[in-house]
Amino acid sequence: MKNYLILLTALLTLTIGINDTLAQVQEAPDRTMGEGPYDHMIIRGVTLVDGTGSPPRGPVDVVVKGNRITSVQSVGYPGVPIDEDRRPQANEDTKVIEAEGMYLLPGFIDMHAHTGGEAQGTPAEYVYKLWMAHGITTVREPGSFNGMDWTLRQKERSSQNEITAPRIFSYIGFGMGHDGEITSPKEARKWVQMIADKGADGIKFFGAPRPIYKAAIEEANKLGLGTMTHHAQTRVVYNNALESARLGLTSITHWYGIPEALFTDQQIQDYPADYNYNNEQHRFEEAGKLWKQAAEPYSDKWNSVMNEMLELDVTLNPTFTIYEASRDLSAQRRAEWHEKYTLPSLWEFYKPSRISHGSYWINWGTEQEIDWKENFDLWFKFVNEFKNRGGRVTLGSDAGYIYKLYGFGYIQEMEMLREAGFHPLEIFQSASLKAAEVLKMDDQLGTIEVGKLADMMLVDANPLKNLKTLYGTGAVHVNSDNEPVRIGGVEYTIKDGIVYDAKKLLQDVEEMVQKSKQEKNYQITQPGLDY
Repeated sequence: MKNYLILLTALLTLTIGINDTLAQVQEAPDRTMGEGPYDHMIIRGVTLVDGTGSPPRGPVDVVVKGNRITSVQSVGYPGVPIDEDRRPQANEDTKVIEAEGMYLLPGFIDMHAHTGGEAQGTPAEYVYKLWMAHGITTVREPGSFNGMDWTLRQKERSSQNEITAPRIFSYIGFGMGHDGEITSPKEARKWVQMIADKGADGIKFFGAPRPIYKAAIEEANKLGLGTMTHHAQTRVVYNNALESARLGLTSITHWYGIPEALFTDQQIQDYPADYNYNNEQHRFEEAGKLWKQAAEPYSDKWNSVMNEMLELDVTLNPTFTIYEASRDLSAQRRAEWHEKYTLPSLWEFYKPSRISHGSYWINWGTEQEIDWKENFDLWFKFVNEFKNRGGRVTLGSDAGYIYKLYGFGYIQEMEMLREAGFHPLEIFQSASLKAAEVLKMDDQLGTIEVGKLADMMLVDANPLKNLKTLYGTGAVHVNSDNEPVRIGGVEYTIKDGIVYDAKKLLQDVEEMVQKSKQEKNYQITQPGLDY
């Protein structure tokens, strides 16, 4: 079963015929941190980035009652003393957060967020606290690889704030819990009805024969469930990304299936004769050549595919960052947060291996990295133009693989969207409002507006100037004494009106890592070296 789970997590097989006997990670313990919600809370003097796409404004005072935003009040002008008479009034029972010089943003939504796995050895508490420490207050959990019932339990406990965790939207792996493989449209519809009754929010597909896939998507749309597909190379021959959108699919994660829809003189990826999908280096090395096989940017084919995808209102969730090491392995392997915040078990999982998913560094060199740099350039163009033409793009990290650490990887995704051409305000809009639209929660989440739930984050530096200020490790700044210091890092994460000290969340993670290292007498070393 353990080996099968590894194959499942690696996406080497479809998630079919799987039940809750899967090996599972440790569930999160009862919540012991976070203050509130308060009957009356005021965040004073902050600069507001509200998530709508509007420019920053401030100083403003934001009033929260319980878990709802009740007032967003402008209280002055930059560089001018605040007129106290204009401010919302506090009493002795009001919780006041003095936030002058800080920036307030909506809680971020990670739309591709796995809760670790048995192979990575990452308990849920570790993953959740890393997410929350980076302002992530909601996640879409694709596949539910720890088991459907496990994920739904965590979802319920988080919704009741019984655990320290983001809101969880559970997208069940297609076929999970079914007795054997789903082999007919009737079985597909019945399975969708079953997960809807259990409380699932959507389905994660890797692809399926068209009649079965079509029936499942139709039933999901009928019942109001979301759908997302990683168009796995083992199943993309059934449906590419455009064909999936025509069937009613609501979200494409990663990018597989899009180049295939853009082929002009072939139907199948140009696989070498010795290609084997179960060889992870083959899989990822050849994927780095896929966009070059597609139609050229802005060509007739490129435009026709994009225009139809826009008309069909399918959402892109590119997860650029999970492939970032493919173009510069050493940079991701030596990211500064690994020593302090990466568990030994996770570091072992990252190492080059013929077994672990995403550890495909068997013989990875300059040529592969150059291919991936060119791959990214073409991919960036498509996603940025899709956004420019009105398409919906959301952020997802897919962390826990390929040297990507939970929370930190999400901020890296922001940096990659910036590289692709997104304005920082477009990035924050994608990270909040656009994601909330996909989850059908934009009337409750995604922006800081009166009437919405109090999911927000405070950072003590300007993230529009430098997205690195959102990392838990902050951004390097040289002060007036010519000394390098760190600025930024999220100060407070507010979920459902409950205020969490983000620095304390990170400290808890650091202590978990230190304890594990001491127990194992372990230190992080680089592959093939003793340092």
